[in-house]
Amino acid sequence: MILINQERSMNKMSVSCVKIKQHASYGAIKGRGTVLNPSTRFETARQEAFDDGWDREDEAERPQTALVRDTTRSIIVRNDSPDLAFDMSLNPYRGCEHGCIYCFARPSHTYLGFSAGLDFETKIVFKPEAPRLLEKELSRPSYKPGVIVLGSNTDPYQPAERTLRLTRSVLEVLERFNNPVGIVTKSAGVVQDREILARMAAKRLTKVHISITTLDPVLARVMEPRAASPARRIATISKLAEAGIPVGIMASPMIPGLNDAEMEHILEEAQKAGATSAYTTMLRLPHELGALFTDWLQKYLPERAAHVLSLIRQSRAEKLNDSQFHARFAGTGPYATMMAQRFSRAVRRLGLDEKRPHLDTSQFRLPGRCLVNEQMSLF
Repeated sequence: MILINQERSMNKMSVSCVKIKQHASYGAIKGRGTVLNPSTRFETARQEAFDDGWDREDEAERPQTALVRDTTRSIIVRNDSPDLAFDMSLNPYRGCEHGCIYCFARPSHTYLGFSAGLDFETKIVFKPEAPRLLEKELSRPSYKPGVIVLGSNTDPYQPAERTLRLTRSVLEVLERFNNPVGIVTKSAGVVQDREILARMAAKRLTKVHISITTLDPVLARVMEPRAASPARRIATISKLAEAGIPVGIMASPMIPGLNDAEMEHILEEAQKAGATSAYTTMLRLPHELGALFTDWLQKYLPERAAHVLSLIRQSRAEKLNDSQFHARFAGTGPYATMMAQRFSRAVRRLGLDEKRPHLDTSQFRLPGRCLVNEQMSLF
């Protein structure tokens, strides 16, 4: 067992006392969030892992990441959910190599015929036509300018972006049209596009939200194995803020009995780094994710598993998940109320509850033409 119970010198980040089982204790795959690859809920056949008693960890083949080409004909996703703050989103990738065990997007991979488990983090679907399709949709006479969110489902700056550069190409299209964009990521890779984002920020066309779940590097390594370290994410906030790009902090998800004690500290570190607003959500465990997260808890944190699951159920109407609008992100009951009160108090104290500037949709224009609110020239 590895016991974390000390003060980290880097950024003076304190970490909670968490016992993490080593990989060898149950044959986990290094750099992956889960070893499970369950059948999808749409299949009639079911697969179950079976331990034959032979320890073959040294022989275990590490699954390699495979990139799968997407042939979608549209790129902007529109939603009418009453508890979401945006109407349009765009995801250049489906699946996410970061491998976060708590990721609510895992079950969405089953719509493609892949598992929400290991497939989600090893079979990455990419959309090579995303920039062209976006330009086509923005050019339609019926298009109404609005904020497009990148990263609403999977991270737009996951490792595949280093070579495919799809997110950057999408940003270049949005900049040409003066269409505002919001970004949610837990990757330091967003800094590579700060020159584009800085130009857009100067026109009130962009804002970035950095997701930080824990400041404990050991917990982060097993909970979100291929995401940037907590320290790098704090540094990313600083670099973006220094470039004049508005940055918010997403202390999400808060997992009852696991990282919830860190919430105020995460907000404090982010505010010192330059974050100007904050959001939080409680852990969601839709569909296959409930079993995957439960398995992870029991293997990595067996002493805490029962307590964490009990608190989750207390906040989810005695279930692992409550999909009701307005309740799914915050939870219900005394524990959820307490978390909401703690968050509100912390953001007021840190000045993270200031009125957020709205991104400007009035500057939208077709490239080579005047602003939409101006009369077009005859020459």
